[in-house]
Amino acid sequence: MSGLMLLDTPSLYYRAFFGVPDSVTAPDGTPVNAVRGLIDMIARLVRDRSPERLVCCFDADWRPEFRVAALPSYKAHRVAEGGGDETPDSLAVQLPVIDAVLDAFGLARVGVPGYEADDVIGTLAVAGMAHGPVDVVTGDRDLLQLVDERGPVQVLYTARGIRNLEVMGEKEVAAKYGIPGRGYADYAALRGDPSDGLPGVPGVGDKTAATLVTRYGSVAGILAALDGGDAAFPAAARRRIEAARDYLAAAETVVRVVTDIDAPELRELDDRLPDGPRDPDALAGLAERWGLGSPVERLRKALRS
Repeated sequence: MSGLMLLDTPSLYYRAFFGVPDSVTAPDGTPVNAVRGLIDMIARLVRDRSPERLVCCFDADWRPEFRVAALPSYKAHRVAEGGGDETPDSLAVQLPVIDAVLDAFGLARVGVPGYEADDVIGTLAVAGMAHGPVDVVTGDRDLLQLVDERGPVQVLYTARGIRNLEVMGEKEVAAKYGIPGRGYADYAALRGDPSDGLPGVPGVGDKTAATLVTRYGSVAGILAALDGGDAAFPAAARRRIEAARDYLAAAETVVRVVTDIDAPELRELDDRLPDGPRDPDALAGLAERWGLGSPVERLRKALRS
């Protein structure tokens, strides 16, 4: 049994949107593939992992100003022509339905103005591990930086689907990437991440990034070794890191998940997993209107079990 489960909800509903056929529609023809897929994912997670508490975390700001100010390229390639993100229209119409269904079930749903879902997850994970195990469900590798055997905090990585979750703790991260278990953020800053518009240090790939993080522990440790004249510092990497000091200072702000948000949305959060819908009538109406009878019933059963 896991104590607290934190869902990277945008990651999950995007996966559902692209994984469930768009022929899945409501009686009026509105697409509901993302809604159905997300409900079924939550039902399976609840049934298989038996969390005591669960929070559906959302982006209140998918591209926060503090990250853009540090690195203007951050997610710049995802900005739509008129501003905002490039959410497909057939997904955008489903987002209010997702909110309504989660609320009718009584599942905790939270986002904090000015922050991404990653930051909400980071804050709740760090606070939550003082009370027991924390599972973070995501398809975003950035959240691997949160793994911590002391909680433990582990990531249930969805790259191979919700039926084939890859359970990632410190040992698994170390084995897969050749870095200290909690060193993923420093590793990502060095090697870059094109999906987020994070360029990385030119000439520093996965192997060199892993070697440097393993030897010096962090970007701060790498820079301290340079400043201290470490004779063992690889010569080629020395030149590249020296030339990238300004980038690395900016990357720290962009890559590092915020873990100390102080906001009423989080202080007042009731994350207890309900054993049944909070508003059965509203849920029944949503199920009928949007053709969600089967997935709603599967989640209802999972909550009762």
